[in-house]
Amino acid sequence: MTKISDKLKKAYEFHNNGKLTDAKNLYLSILDEEPENSQVLDLLGVLYYQVQDYKQSEIYLTKAIEISPKIYYIENLARLYRDMGKNDIAISLYEDLIKTNPTYENYFNLAMSYKTDKKWEKAKSAYNKALEINPEGYESYFNLAYLAMNDNQPEIAVKCYEKALEINPEDWESMYFLSLALMQTKDYKKGLEWFESRLCRKSAIVTQEKVYPNLMREKPEWKGEDLTGKTLYTYYEAGFGDMLMFYRYIPILTSMCKKLIIKPQTELASLFRENSYGAEIIEFFDFESELDFDYHLPFLSIPYVLGLQGDKMFTHHDKYLNANPAKVNYYKERYFNNDKFKIGIKWQGNAHYDKERILNVEDFFPLFDIPNTQFYSCQTLEGSEEFEKFKGKYNVIDLGSTFSNFSDTAGAVENMDLIIANDTSLIHLAGAMGKPAMVLLPHVYNWRWHTDLTKCDWYDSVKIYRQNNSGDWSNVFEEVKQDLNKIVTSM
Repeated sequence: MTKISDKLKKAYEFHNNGKLTDAKNLYLSILDEEPENSQVLDLLGVLYYQVQDYKQSEIYLTKAIEISPKIYYIENLARLYRDMGKNDIAISLYEDLIKTNPTYENYFNLAMSYKTDKKWEKAKSAYNKALEINPEGYESYFNLAYLAMNDNQPEIAVKCYEKALEINPEDWESMYFLSLALMQTKDYKKGLEWFESRLCRKSAIVTQEKVYPNLMREKPEWKGEDLTGKTLYTYYEAGFGDMLMFYRYIPILTSMCKKLIIKPQTELASLFRENSYGAEIIEFFDFESELDFDYHLPFLSIPYVLGLQGDKMFTHHDKYLNANPAKVNYYKERYFNNDKFKIGIKWQGNAHYDKERILNVEDFFPLFDIPNTQFYSCQTLEGSEEFEKFKGKYNVIDLGSTFSNFSDTAGAVENMDLIIANDTSLIHLAGAMGKPAMVLLPHVYNWRWHTDLTKCDWYDSVKIYRQNNSGDWSNVFEEVKQDLNKIVTSM
């Protein structure tokens, strides 16, 4: 065995065992003696890829291929370009690779590159070709499901997720997204069952176990047992909009048990307390010694345990939340003393996920020219800085800065004639109050709006608008402006 071979063997051992610095030093030492050693150049390229030094990785992989264009060198370079976001180069390399080495991995990676580049039909074709080679490739089914949802075809997505779970029954993501696809088709019997796999449910339970460690260990999760004479404790998970939407089930729960205790987010507590239906609303500062219950349940599990399905999911379509009269009068006297058509707007919710829901503030500008209207910004927190774009141009009143909780927001909303907003908690509040609202959806939208966008199953007062093309809000605001003009001129 030569000295070079000994070094390479040792370097490779270091590499496999995660001792990357030692491996790199030995690789470089070999290249000092054999600068044209394509195997070592490729391994160095892979090593730099692993530590995300993409520039060095590209240098070494490219040089290895120049010396010896072996297929797996090219595969490594294609993967690098895909992760670098250079999809055009990655696609070109993978398209060449499948001609000479038509493996599952190469078709799958080509499909992923097409998908990233939003070449949807080519991506579908490549995933299907990958599955012809390896019918057990559950990742391809998972991604085909994503593309089906992108085409507003949840029925196809359901089949793909189910196939993925046949192959890999422990895949949590397929479980969760299958639940969303099923619920979008209004198959709540199956959808809610799979929805129990959601991470926010597990997080909610863990959070409560930290706050009430003794009670949560002693008391069981409610699975549908008779609640006569019992106390049920239900607690928040997910976002404000989810809590507002599922609050419709509280009258059902309060009728079933001796006592219902609800812990919402602090921002929702006062509004829920004003609409308690006999439940006790608690907040973060309540202590374990002051709490007693027989069963507990994460909030979004309520319809599942109740066994709701079909139209029973949408009980209380209209007006199950009311504003505090004192706050209604407060806002009326200070901000709504005019005879114009009063419209509340919001453009952004939680920006940490589903960023495609965020509206461009400038898209609202053409609406401000409609005669006999007065617009009010209900934007709070993230996105509120965008209000500066209205100043000096349009007479939009900032109400968002006056809101400290949803009870305040409800007091203002009660004075409005219409709400126009993206898919955010303000829409759910307006719908729950029976206020007319226009929800503006991106092209790929949330499951709760279902497939028939001509009506809103959850709220009678909400009308749905959706992008024709991803990222382009122009058609949405054109439709909104036309409808708003009709409403205002008919007054």
